Amino acid sequence: MRVPRSLLFVPGGRPDMVAKVPRSAPDAVAVDLEDAVAAADKDAARGTSVEAVAALPASDTLVLIRINAPGTPWYDDDVAAVASSAAQGVVLPKLEDPAQLTDLAGRIGDRVVIAGLETGRGVARARELVPGVLAAYFGAEDYIASVGGRRSSSSREVLYARSEVLLATRLAGVGALDQTVVNVRDTELFRADAADGRDLGYDGKICIHPTQVGLAHEIFTPSDEEVAHARKVVQAGRSGVGVVDGEMVDDVHLRMAGAVLSRAGLEA
Repeated sequence: MRVPRSLLFVPGGRPDMVAKVPRSAPDAVAVDLEDAVAAADKDAARGTSVEAVAALPASDTLVLIRINAPGTPWYDDDVAAVASSAAQGVVLPKLEDPAQLTDLAGRIGDRVVIAGLETGRGVARARELVPGVLAAYFGAEDYIASVGGRRSSSSREVLYARSEVLLATRLAGVGALDQTVVNVRDTELFRADAADGRDLGYDGKICIHPTQVGLAHEIFTPSDEEVAHARKVVQAGRSGVGVVDGEMVDDVHLRMAGAVLSRAGLEA
């Protein structure tokens, strides 16, 4: 199963919005029972989400439900609902302890898990937490609130945590999904932030509005020029040529070229 370039969050209490997901064709959708639903509405939204997921037409979109965090009053009922639903997996927010992931896995069968690392404790234990999941996402907003910081458009304040989550996923061999851009109207900010995440090594990005999905696909899909260059590097490595476009080619460049082709869904 490929790591999604886009993970679109949709409020669990809005079946009308869930029904519109196929229009934007995200790689993955998370029907959200956590941040998008007020406490008084969570029980109703749980049932609504399960029904809305069942009504989605078959497609290439990975369908997930984001449950409430372990330790909350809604966690057990959320897990039970997901385990009996048509969802293909679970988004587990605010993961802080490996035992939480073990508990979830024991209840949901072979469904996939995307884990949220979005608190100071979660980021500090990232390397213990991510083995076994399909991917982990970095939740910058909750993280910075947990450590008492302030968000900025530059994201310098979360660079360490953003990098640590990426490194943890790479050490574990799982996918990495980059932080949210909450200003859904600023497409250039989204492009710039997504490009920063891509350059750090992220595979895709959290989206909170359908218009962000296409932008995520644009940024996290290698361009024709990148694919062509990667093919030249791979061919040079096979033929023993040491220079491509004036640059030396060695093993690290071959690995990077292979990664570009893999992200494009092509064989190296």
